Amino acid sequence: MVINLIGAGNLATSLAVALIRAGHKIPFVFSRTMSSAKDLAEKVDARPVCKFDDIDVNADLFIIAVKDDIIRNVACDICERFPQSLLVHTAGAVEMDIISSKRKGVFYPMQTFSKRRIVDFLEIPIFVDSNMSEDLDVLKTLAKSISNKVVSCDDQQRKILHLAAVFCCNFTNHCAAIAYDILRNHSMEFDVMLPLINETIKKINKYPPKMIQTGPAVRHDNNVMNTHIGMLNNMEKKLWADIYKLMSKSIQS
Repeated sequence: MVINLIGAGNLATSLAVALIRAGHKIPFVFSRTMSSAKDLAEKVDARPVCKFDDIDVNADLFIIAVKDDIIRNVACDICERFPQSLLVHTAGAVEMDIISSKRKGVFYPMQTFSKRRIVDFLEIPIFVDSNMSEDLDVLKTLAKSISNKVVSCDDQQRKILHLAAVFCCNFTNHCAAIAYDILRNHSMEFDVMLPLINETIKKINKYPPKMIQTGPAVRHDNNVMNTHIGMLNNMEKKLWADIYKLMSKSIQS
């Protein structure tokens, strides 16, 4: 397929590489800054642009991979220039109808992305939706060309997935960031935590998370918990202490 990519951030970078590897064509990469557009365009042999007027190829579809709060405006600009094109966004928590185009959809790869690490899209579930059955088939075909797991999913289901993903990924990573700071502030290296993190992930792959919960909270070991909270308060990290207490309360409930 011929795909114009709107955005040059973390998700757009990994997605563009996956699409090219699967044999698709990306004539244009759009970003609000030319430097970002050039960085990605060079990776996929595309033309970088930072003005919609410079896009002169009506592709099979436009993939909008930008921040959630500008999807609507970006989609409106594209629709004015290419009113017959299929426009899709890649957001988990944004309704499909934020796109006003006659042909619209969602192409949501559920994964954490970073420009520093190009992920293997074959292992990433992609959730698709469209207001037209023919376009839904197009999105399924595209998704199956880069992923082994493709699922049709409406707005409400996708929001539930996104909520769960925030807990699994974003909050988990933030807890690791707190641990990193605690260790580094006491002249210890974070890599001693990696075997523990990796074993936890291995168990999650095999068992329901609630079944394998360990630690002082699930044991109701109040002495240890109070010691930890006191240590955090002594570090003048009241917010971290509050997080510790809330997480422990949630585990115990």
